[in-house]
Amino acid sequence: MEFLQLHNANVDEVTPEVVDVLREFKEEGRVDALGWALGPSIGWLAEGDATVEMDVFDAVQTVFNLFEQEPGAHFIDTIRETGSDTSVIARVPHSSGLLNEQVTPETELADDDHRSHRPAEWYETGWEKVEALRFLEASGERTMGQAAIAWLLAHDEVASVTPTFRTREDIDEWAAASDVPPLTDAEYDRVQDLYDANFEIDGDDGMDSLRSSVDGEDIEAAGLDKRAATY
Repeated sequence: MEFLQLHNANVDEVTPEVVDVLREFKEEGRVDALGWALGPSIGWLAEGDATVEMDVFDAVQTVFNLFEQEPGAHFIDTIRETGSDTSVIARVPHSSGLLNEQVTPETELADDDHRSHRPAEWYETGWEKVEALRFLEASGERTMGQAAIAWLLAHDEVASVTPTFRTREDIDEWAAASDVPPLTDAEYDRVQDLYDANFEIDGDDGMDSLRSSVDGEDIEAAGLDKRAATY
């Protein structure tokens, strides 16, 4: 299968002429599927909604994980509201190493590791959140890293995830995530209750200034529960 993905384009750059060319690529069999990859920062609400609502894109890729549920959940709502058959591809499903516990309080990140530029609050709150989610691995039937993927796959609109791997063991563990017991309704609801309560943590992760491609204006304007600005 040939999959063509549009990266980091602003919505006003995707003109009707561009859409027509992409549609022709599919009709001529030059590609089987088209996607729009958002980022690298978290945000791009108008672009994600455009991906869902145009009839040419098969997938929208965005940062989406247990700790960073927006705007991924917003796009899922848009898919459901519009009846679109666009799928979501979840990027950074392990929240940059927190949910697969490759970044722990003992980890020393190199200066050239992008995660070293994150604020200290991101790590401190992240480790507290992981502890709050231990019930997801309590049965011994799935690891925390597998549970993070299983949570994403609990959404029918999520077609796949793109985790980072460093070893063969990582590949084996992530690939097996679709075979572990799926989250029960009670587990899913408990996760969402924790998320809605900021995992009962008094403080934030210090990442707000890094969460949007347009300095937070799209997130503020949309409120994350409303349609993004007209495109």
